[in-house]
Amino acid sequence: MAKRISALEDTHRALGAGLGEWNDMDVPWSYAHPAEQQLDAVRESAGLFDLTGLKKIWVKGPDAAAVIDKVSPRDMSKVTRGKAAYVPILTDEGTICDDTIIYRIADDKYLFVYGTGTGADRLALAAKGRNVTLEKDDDLHTLSLQGPKSMPLLKANARADIAALDFFDLTETELFGHKVIVSRTGYSGERGYEIFVDRKDAVPLWNSILKAGEKDGMVPCSFTCLNKGRMEAGLLFYPFDMNEAHTPWEVGLGWAVSRKKPDYLGREAALQKQGKETFRLTGASAPSKEGIIAGGTDLYLNGEKVGVVSSSEYSHRLGRSLGLVHVRPDLKEGARLKLGNEANAAEVTLEELPFYDKEKKRMRM
Repeated sequence: MAKRISALEDTHRALGAGLGEWNDMDVPWSYAHPAEQQLDAVRESAGLFDLTGLKKIWVKGPDAAAVIDKVSPRDMSKVTRGKAAYVPILTDEGTICDDTIIYRIADDKYLFVYGTGTGADRLALAAKGRNVTLEKDDDLHTLSLQGPKSMPLLKANARADIAALDFFDLTETELFGHKVIVSRTGYSGERGYEIFVDRKDAVPLWNSILKAGEKDGMVPCSFTCLNKGRMEAGLLFYPFDMNEAHTPWEVGLGWAVSRKKPDYLGREAALQKQGKETFRLTGASAPSKEGIIAGGTDLYLNGEKVGVVSSSEYSHRLGRSLGLVHVRPDLKEGARLKLGNEANAAEVTLEELPFYDKEKKRMRM
């Protein structure tokens, strides 16, 4: 497969980025300034991410709504024009093969955004025999501006009333003179926005946003920062925290699976698995000055293996090593587990998610 190229690749290099491949594209895993400084900006001001590594498919035509409803276990009739929805994608066995955000641009036009799973294959299956077109779009770039000062900056430089957008709302507008789609979505645990812009406008728009936000401490942010922020916010990352071995019920996504909706891919198998969970996903943490929790580490209680760490990060802001973990369903928050079965293994405490902003107010404020 030919590597996809972001129009911002040289811009990232000029900012001191260390690039690495993700989802067939070289993305900035680091910048010259530390990831901790980047996360401080996201939490206190705003940070700008290039998330063009996410893949995009336009779903257009008279049957677009029916196709989207078929591929989604959620009732997508409730997602009206100008709205978006987070959607797990199911296999025929009722397990998770991808997660997406689906944006309804018009009554017959959707944007299907996904990562490294097989969501595109499931979408194609749902579209079979339907009056619809599926158009992959690598020219549509994704910028993500996250943090408490993101709204004032966008409001001051966009034609649309950005302040009026509710959580998961979207609008087509102009930003710094460039045509964009702005949605109030993100992966940081803060109020934030994702901005879809054409390839030819991606670099000037990126530069305009950074220049306008410089006085407020806004900085470009890396994928390392992205992972730190999403971990504090308890947000899942496919395929580590969920994949084709896991049901929605096991990873806390049962809320996104409809029992009333009569027909969608994976429906019967998924519903039959409800109540048969072999584990549940929760958080685990340990006070420390460095990351002591590592993804893939087995968790033990009284010498018995009771779970595994699916992903981890160190939070300098919380002063704790954090992990998302799959543990035996009967284990409750507050339980202390060992990282491995050695006598001197460090202990972690199960903790309700998210680690940061327990009531999830900041992203919705």
